[in-house]
Parts: sequence; C-alpha cells; structure tokens
Amino acid sequence: MARPRILVVGAGFAGVECVRRLERRLSPGEADIALVSPFSYQLYLPLLPQVAAGVLTPQSVAISLRRSQKFRTRIIPGGAIGVDPRAKVCVIRKITGETLDERYDYIVLAPGSVTRTFDIPGLVEHARGMKTLAEAAYIRDHVIAQLDLADASTDDAERASRLQFVVVGGGYAGTETAACLQRLTLNAVKRYPRLDPKMIRWHLIDIAPRLMPELGERLGDVAMGILQRRGIEVTLGVSVAKAAPEEVTLTDGRVLPCRTLIWTAGVAASPLIATLGAETVRGRLAVTPEMNLQGFEGVFALGDAAAVPDLVKGDGAVCPPTAQHGIRQGRKVADNVIAAVRGLPLTPYVHRDLGLVVDLGGRDAVSRPLGVELRGMPAQAVARGYHWSALRTNVAKTRVLTDWLLNAVAGDDFVRTGFQAQKRATLRDFEFTDAYLTQDEVREHAASLTAKG
Repeated sequence: MARPRILVVGAGFAGVECVRRLERRLSPGEADIALVSPFSYQLYLPLLPQVAAGVLTPQSVAISLRRSQKFRTRIIPGGAIGVDPRAKVCVIRKITGETLDERYDYIVLAPGSVTRTFDIPGLVEHARGMKTLAEAAYIRDHVIAQLDLADASTDDAERASRLQFVVVGGGYAGTETAACLQRLTLNAVKRYPRLDPKMIRWHLIDIAPRLMPELGERLGDVAMGILQRRGIEVTLGVSVAKAAPEEVTLTDGRVLPCRTLIWTAGVAASPLIATLGAETVRGRLAVTPEMNLQGFEGVFALGDAAAVPDLVKGDGAVCPPTAQHGIRQGRKVADNVIAAVRGLPLTPYVHRDLGLVVDLGGRDAVSRPLGVELRGMPAQAVARGYHWSALRTNVAKTRVLTDWLLNAVAGDDFVRTGFQAQKRATLRDFEFTDAYLTQDEVREHAASLTAKG
C-alpha cells in the first residue's frame, strides 16, 4: 500500500511544532510529510517589535527549518491558495509563480492570520502592519528615515508631521511596538542636534476601554502608567476615521499631522479558510476539541485559523490566537493525525493558561506567570526568559542572547538600510491577501486533476 500523505500548511508555531512531532513519532516508512510555506523558516512573532526597534537582528527571530539535518519533511516553497476538502486537493502557488495541485490523505491547516483591517478610507494604502519580518524591517527603516527627513527639512509643519507617530491597537503587539519604537526615537534624537526632542510624539490608540485587558485591571494600569511616564500619549475608546499620506483623522474628530501609521488592531484568520466552504466562528474554522473538521475526512485545523474549543473555560469559549496555544495545539494535532493513521481514537485539546508577558523595552515590563503579577526587572527577566526558552534552536537562542547583551552594553543603533527608499509599501504588499482563489476556482482545479487521473 502507498504511504499516507500528510500535508501541513503553514510554518508558524502550530505548523512547525506539528511537523516536528510527526517526524519524531512516525517511522520514515509510515507516512510522507510535506510542509507548505513561502519561507523556509519559523518566525518568532512575539519578538518582532524588538526587530523593528533594532534590539534584535532579523536573523535572530527567523529560525531556519533547513539547518536541522534530521528534518526529513519535504518543504514546498509557496503558499496554499485554496483547499478542496472533498477532493482532498490543496492548490499551491509556488514562489516561481507556478500553480501546483497537491493531493493529500491528511491535511493540517495552520496558515495563521493576517492583519485585521476595516473599511476605513486610506487605511490599507497608508498604514503598515507588524505581522511579518519584512514589515518589521521596513518600519524600522521608515521611522529612522523620518528623523533624517525632519532633520533635513526647513519647514516646521513638515518636521512636526514627520516626528509624530501613531500606533493603533492596545493589545500586546501594539503596546510593545509603540514602547520599543518610542524608546528608539528617544535615544536616536540625541544624535540630531537640530531636532527638538519635545517634537517627537508617540500616540497609542485603541477603541477598547482598557489597555491589554487580558493582563487584568491592576497590571493594565501599571503598563499604562509606564507608557505615559515615557511620554507616549495613550487614548482609549477612539480609533481611526480616515488615513491620508500626511495626517490621520481620529473618530473623536482630532486630526494628527503624521507620516507614520502602524496598524496592529487585531488579526483575522488567513483568507485560505474561506476557500474550504466550511463552517466558521468569527472567521475561524469551527473544529471539534480534537481539532478535526466535522464532515470532512482527514482535515485538521489549529492556531489562529481555527476556533478550537477551550474546554477549561467552557461555555462556548475558544482558545485565543496566541503562540502558547499554537505550540501546544501543534503537538496535540500531530498526536491525533498519528492516531488517525494508525486507526486509534483521537483525544481532545486541553490546556491551562501559563500566563502573559509584556516587554516594554529597556527595564520596563509587566508579566503574570501562573497568575503571579510582576513588574519592572523581575517581569523583564520572566518575559525574556520565556521568549528565550521558547526559541527552538540553540543557534537562535545564542543570537538573541548576544543581541540583548550587545544592546544593553552598547545601546541602540540608528542605521537605516534603505529598504524603503524605492516606494511606499502597504499592508497588501506584505501580506498578499488578494492572492487566494474562490471556492469555484478551487473546485475547478480539483476537477481538472481528477480528469487527468
């Protein structure tokens, strides 16, 4: 008999953890494993704000899949753009531009998420996100470029707009991004004698009534106080009404002269999910506690793309889209795929929350490991210790630790590479959200493959 074909879509926390466990627990002759990803690395997403601030180099958080000699999974360099779960076909657009129709017996859908946007005039044209390595590197270049351009300008109004920065999203990504980049500009402006440091203004805005509500009221207030003491203007209950190249209009009527709008107001499941034609919960695939898709044989989904029931909380709650859940769901899905291959019963995903860590740069942090509230240096130690231990390879751990030590001793570096010199980049340029097929186009691919035999 032919070996069953297991196809894993996505090389994030969930997908890579699933592949690693499959490799460890399946013998080489028991199944063929393939991984679909446009990049042959796993991105450690929680540290992207530190890449944008120059504390870490991009290579430090891009963990190569090909370095490991034991990695026997076939990597398909491309992106899944459609899945027909009835025909068991995944349509892949390879990085060469060719389209590949890949058959499978079992598919693990872990395509992750994209930046959630709304129908706000000018948003996708003028905002930048913080979801990819390229975006983090681009934003760093862009922010430093604003200092250079303000220094070169003789127009006071232009200077004011270039030195005003707006971050939208009071969750972990937005708060850490605003904190880390504000610290970068505060240190950098000391090297610009013609610029008044008081002109640099950072705004963190969110439509929610509280900053990072998952932290709890007390730690949320502590984080708010840290940001405000550092000069970051935090405004809650407000969002963006309109974005333009040189200004941002808020829903409270204020107009902020601004050339930098960073949008981190939540995530949405990958557009790949819509191509399946399956039931969803707020855009995420509705799956069982075992993380399989009811009514479709051999289909599993997890991570940001799946509404995995939270059996600990109950009452219809689903697991939040965090790295902590992604890693553990990847292991459980791998076990369930192996059980399906071997004809054994599947088991549900049950996981208790280990806590939260928020690194605000420098010595500032708030953390709540296992329910214990920490702030300052103890929280910083816990936050960085958690991230460091979660890095999968010793090479990555060495690079990150070296970068942290170098930054602590030598301070920030303010060099821009020129990545953004050619043209303005938008959210769509980085996340390729318009690359996916419709359900009818996916079925056409599957029918064509069936006709070919």
